[in-house]
Amino acid sequence: MIDLTPRRLQVLDHYADGEDARHFSFRIDFPLPGDLAVMPGQFFMLTLPGFGEAPFTYVSLPDSSGRFTALIRRMGRLTDALFEQPEGTVLGYRGPFGKGWPLFFGASRVLAVAGGCGLAPLAGVINEVISHCLRLQLNLVYGARHAGAQVLGRERAVWRQRLHCIETLDVATAGMRQGSPLAHFDELFGVAPPDAVLCCGPEPLMLATAEACLQRGLSANQVWLSLERRMHCADGLCGHCYLGSSYVCRDGPTYRYDRFLQLLSQGYIRPRVEQHNFC
Repeated sequence: MIDLTPRRLQVLDHYADGEDARHFSFRIDFPLPGDLAVMPGQFFMLTLPGFGEAPFTYVSLPDSSGRFTALIRRMGRLTDALFEQPEGTVLGYRGPFGKGWPLFFGASRVLAVAGGCGLAPLAGVINEVISHCLRLQLNLVYGARHAGAQVLGRERAVWRQRLHCIETLDVATAGMRQGSPLAHFDELFGVAPPDAVLCCGPEPLMLATAEACLQRGLSANQVWLSLERRMHCADGLCGHCYLGSSYVCRDGPTYRYDRFLQLLSQGYIRPRVEQHNFC
């Protein structure tokens, strides 16, 4: 039987991190083994009593005490209320849900592409590569509209010391490159193409990224996207997030691009979320 009852989750602290976004630290009360078995790219459901429930992704994965972090963007009643909660507030938690990013068996070069708040679902896999010293060349290209819209500032400061990072802005600022992340693909693909590409951000950016990879010789089964849909139940029960014959909450949110194209061809698609707030 599926248990939809939320568990206790405490707010430990939070701070501003980007435009209309906050970086939250949470702790699951009395974590169970399943609470700690989180894969980068999965998501959880957060409940604020009186305001409802919404999906968010993990920035850092739960540690042995059940503590983890998440980036949350102000988008409506629930997040408006959440931003006003003091430390120690008890919320509801369900998770982890969905399928995360792939394991990189046999891969030596991976490219991560993120736009705006879409950097959050990629943070877990970047941190895993760094913390476990995996023998993997991971490059990151991250685009945002302007400097104030960039997120995960503290994390990016660490990543710059360990990875090849390219940061782009629509409006140029000192130390940053101007333009779309796609404008730097020739540089990133020039020496040796990646074995896999992971992408998260506004859906037009993800589709353009996937097509740019195919134009440069990659196969559709080498590109992975993290999709956002209106996930209400997280267990494939309500149907709000269906994509062809797939439920994004259960079979996603990460999809290999060839599978995504197959699902698109089936029709029966719920509209995408126009503003990317799955952070």
